[in-house]
This record gives sequence, C-alpha cells and structure tokens, in this order.
Amino acid sequence: MNLNDLRRLDPREIGSWPVFPKLGVLLVLLIVVVLAGYSIDWSSQINDLAAARKKEIELREAFTQKKSQAINLDAYRKQLEDVEQTFGAMLRQLPNKSEMEALLNDINQAVLSRGLKIVLFAPALNETVSEFYAEKPITLKLRGAYHDFGAFASDVSQLSRIVTLTDLQLQAEKDGLLMFDATAKTYRYLDDSEQQAQKKRPVKEAKK
Repeated sequence: MNLNDLRRLDPREIGSWPVFPKLGVLLVLLIVVVLAGYSIDWSSQINDLAAARKKEIELREAFTQKKSQAINLDAYRKQLEDVEQTFGAMLRQLPNKSEMEALLNDINQAVLSRGLKIVLFAPALNETVSEFYAEKPITLKLRGAYHDFGAFASDVSQLSRIVTLTDLQLQAEKDGLLMFDATAKTYRYLDDSEQQAQKKRPVKEAKK
C-alpha cells in the first residue's frame, strides 16, 4: 500500500479498510487517549502518589527516631539524674546569703596567711543577680612578693566555695615588692524568695 492508496481510503468506511491503516488509526487513538488521560487525571494522581511517598518517608524517619528514644529512655533518665547530681554539687559550692560573710573571711585569711599586706579589700555594695545566683565582686589591692601572690591564687582556687580572680595587674615597687590589683568574684545561691522575686521581675518590667 502506497500513499495514493491511503488517500483513497474513505473515513466513513473505516471498517472496510485494510489491516495496517486500521492499526495506525487505533494507535493514534490510543496515544490521544493516553495523553488526554494523563493531562486530565493521571498527572494529579502521580503528584499525589509522590507526595504520599514523601510523607511515608517522613513518618518512617519520625517512627525510627521515636523508637530509638524509647529504646534509650532509661539511658536518658540516667543521664538526667547525673546532670541533676552534677548541678546540685555545683550549687553546693555556692554559699547562701548567711554564709557570704564566712567566705569573705576565708579570702581575707588566704591573704594574711601568705604574708601579703592588704592595701584595699572592698566588697561591692551591690550584687549582679542572675536567675538562681548572685555575683559579688571584691576589689583587691595587695602588696607583697611575687611567689606569695602565686601561693595566694592557689589557696583561693582550693577554697570550698567558688571564687574567681579577674582583672589581674602587677606593678613593681621600689623596694622589690609588687603591688597586686585584682577583682575577686564570689557567688552565692539565691534563696527561694529571692528566686521568686527574680522570676517575677521581668514580668513587672514588661507590664510597665
């Protein structure tokens, strides 16, 4: 069958066409139906299927994560207990309000025990208050030998309470001794009433 034979075919009598032209028409119709079905319905279903598969992957990952957490729940609880114990041990290193005077005496004794001369020992009148502790700086001005200052710093680091030395400055004197300037920062634990007042303070400020 050539091109002229195809031109002579009557579209109104497809049933009488030869086999190959019929198959060609059927193939064209099939392609048209497939393209129409894809554009009208199948494309949205394919997108829905892709979204469902993505959701399935997310759910599987969430399930795996929660399963791992459930398996390790006892380990997490033990870790939380360890953190709480460590935190409690750190808090015990902070004196309460009534113990601050004893801590200041300990620092003063550490100075005197090393033979250092106190030129200035001035605890700050105000404290810097945080959520559960208060920081109290002490301005120190001491005079003595270099090795005595090192021994004093070592004694401070070994106190049962937390004390830090900051803003250190050394200046040589004419007699060979040194003038030692520093800020010793001590910390105390806020009692329950102070903690409650500290928690309420931002709320009051926000209302203003």
